[in-house]
Parts: sequence; C-alpha cells; structure tokens
Amino acid sequence: METVTSLSGGKSSAMIAMRYKYYAKNLVFALVRSEDKEIEFKDKKIRQIVSDKIGKEFIATVEDDTIIYTMLDLEQSLGKKINWVSGITFEELIVKKSGYLPNIMKRFCTSELKMRPIFHWWYDTFNATPVEMAIGYRANEKHRVDKEKSKLNNKGLSEFKATFGKNSRGQNKWDTIAWRRPSFPLFDNGIDKQDVNTYWRNKKIRFAEYNNCIGCFHRKAAFLKKMQQKHPKKFDWFIKMESQNKGFFKKDIAYQKIKNLNFTLELNFDSEGCDSGFCGF
Repeated sequence: METVTSLSGGKSSAMIAMRYKYYAKNLVFALVRSEDKEIEFKDKKIRQIVSDKIGKEFIATVEDDTIIYTMLDLEQSLGKKINWVSGITFEELIVKKSGYLPNIMKRFCTSELKMRPIFHWWYDTFNATPVEMAIGYRANEKHRVDKEKSKLNNKGLSEFKATFGKNSRGQNKWDTIAWRRPSFPLFDNGIDKQDVNTYWRNKKIRFAEYNNCIGCFHRKAAFLKKMQQKHPKKFDWFIKMESQNKGFFKKDIAYQKIKNLNFTLELNFDSEGCDSGFCGF
C-alpha cells in the first residue's frame, strides 16, 4: 500500500514528512484560497509560483500567509516535490451553499476546501487504490485518534462521498469510495507538542504560530480576538462574510462583536480544531 502524508502547514504533519521517511514518498498540501484582493498575498513573485503549483490563480488565503513560506521551505528542505492542490475558493463555496456559512454543526469548509481536492488528487494519482495516510495527531490526542478510527469501514478504511460525472438527467453521480487507511506515527511513538517544538528548534523552516484559518469557528472568542489583533484585514473578511451571507460562523457571538471585545490579557492557547486531520496541526 502506498503511503501519503497530508501536510497542513503545521509542525506536526511536517515532522512526519521529515522524520518518518516511510510516509514522505507522497506529499500533498491543500491550499484554502480567497478571491478577496483586500487580503491579497503581497509578494507577486511567490503568488505566481503558487498559481503555477496549483494550476489556478492564487490571490489570497484566509490562513496565515506564513503557511505559503512554510510549504516552500519544507519542499526545499526535504529536497522533493510537494503536491499542491486547491479546490474552489471560499467565496465560491459559500455561493454553492446558497449563502450559508460553515459552522460547528455544519463543518463543510474542511471537507470541501481541504479533503475534497486531496481526495481527487488521490483518485487521479493512485487510480482509486487505497493508500496509508499519516495524520499528525500527537500523543495526548487519543480522543482524535479514537474518533478517526470509529469512522472506518469493516476493512479499516476511511470513506469519502464524491461526484463522478453526470447521469442521463444531468444530475451529479455520487459514489462513496474507500480511499485511505489512517495512521498516526506521532501518537504511536509517544510524540507530544513539546517534542514537536524541540524537533523544529534551530531548523530553517518558517511556521505560523497558528496555521489554520484566521477566523476558524472551532476557536474560542478570546482566541479569535487575539487573531483579529494579529491579522485585522483577514479577520474583517470573516466579518464581511457574515454581513453578506446567511447565518454566523459561531452560534453564540458575531465576529463583529468579537472584534469589538476589549481584552488586555496576553493569551496563549494550545491548538484547537476539528478532527479531520487536514488543517490546524
């Protein structure tokens, strides 16, 4: 069975690619794109490099821009190709969902913007043959490992529902395909967050402090306020999406209200996020 590491841009999945060569044969990274020029990636040369890698125009990302440099640094350090993929833009996804925003109950942003482009890359690359895919869950994240294992079919494989062409009535043809056997090399080897940080000390890879979306609704309001202070224009993008579309990213507080919060404490949080294994680790 072929092995794949899905890189999120974070230190944990990157450590798998660097330290466990068994999983470094096939590397893939899914980039979440935005069309909004208010948050445009400033370096035009790098922007064109990224556009060439994904085969689509890259204007901006709603993640920390550092993630772009992380992937370029990592590719050079590894001395091998990382497959960059990207699906529709975040704005296109919202239109596709008739203006509804993703939230904690309907977390379609990760499945559509991360998992789906990686799934289709896998389908084309491996001729729909299941692979072993490393996920960067650490030693203290047993609950995430258990949750991932609980979703496996009777052959120990994860399944994904995707469209393949149209039927005679012009409707999408859906199929559910078993595509990966998840593995957890950091968890299995007792690697925790401190070990990960120690591993990357003095190595020349640029990492964002937090690498998933600036306005990720899995974060608490106090954390999101910190992100708003660090990335005001990108946080305003989330406010604009709430203003222009249906619903809110968080059920208990609007992002405009988070922006208006007044915190004086220096906040420091460990990583929080969803259990997909594709972002935030």
